Amino acid sequence: MIVIIDYGLGNLRSIMKVCKSITDEVIISSNKKDIDNASKIILPGVGHFETAMKNLNSLDLIDSLNDNVLNKNKPVLGICLGMQIMTCSSEEGFQKGLGWIQGNASALKVKLRVPQIGWNSVKILKDNKLLKTKEILSTRNEFFFVHSFFVQLDNKQDGLFETTYSDKSFYSGFSKNNIYGVQFHPEKSYDIGSTLISNFIKNV
Repeated sequence: MIVIIDYGLGNLRSIMKVCKSITDEVIISSNKKDIDNASKIILPGVGHFETAMKNLNSLDLIDSLNDNVLNKNKPVLGICLGMQIMTCSSEEGFQKGLGWIQGNASALKVKLRVPQIGWNSVKILKDNKLLKTKEILSTRNEFFFVHSFFVQLDNKQDGLFETTYSDKSFYSGFSKNNIYGVQFHPEKSYDIGSTLISNFIKNV
C-alpha cells in the first residue's frame, strides 16, 4: 500500500490521480496505523516550512514517520516542500526539520523572478531507480517547479538531480538509501513526471 501523507499542505488530488493510474493500492491518510501498514510513503507539500512541521507535530505523525522511514527503512518520496522538510532546518521559519538528510533549505536568490514558476530540466547526478538517463532522452526533460527555497546538502553524494535557474545551480533531487526527495512536482509534469512516480512505486 502506498500512503500519501495528508498534513494539510499537500497537492493531494494530483498526486493521487497519477498514482491511481499506476496502482489501486494507494490511499491519502494522516492515520498512524495506515503509515505503519504502508509499503511506501509519499510526503507532498506546498507552502511554508514552519507550518508544515507544526502540522506534522499537531497530528502526532513525526515519531511514526521516523520509525517507518529510519527504522523500518520504507521507501519515501518527498515532493517540493516535502523534500525540504526532510532536511534539518530552513531559513523559512524556526522549526527544525525531520533531519533525515543532512542539509537545510535556503532562500533562492537569483537575478530572475522568485519564486521560480514553470518548466525546467534536470541533470542526473548518479545512477538511481527513480529516473534513468534513457527515460529523459526518450521524452521531454521538463519538470514543473514552484519554489522560493532550495535544498543545500552537507554531503554532495546525496545529490540526485541538479537544475539551473538564472545564475544558480541547485540540487533539485536527493537520495540516500530509502529516502528520495524532488524539488519539482512530478505529478504536474506529464509523461516524465508519471514515469518518475511509476518508478518509485514499482522499482524503488
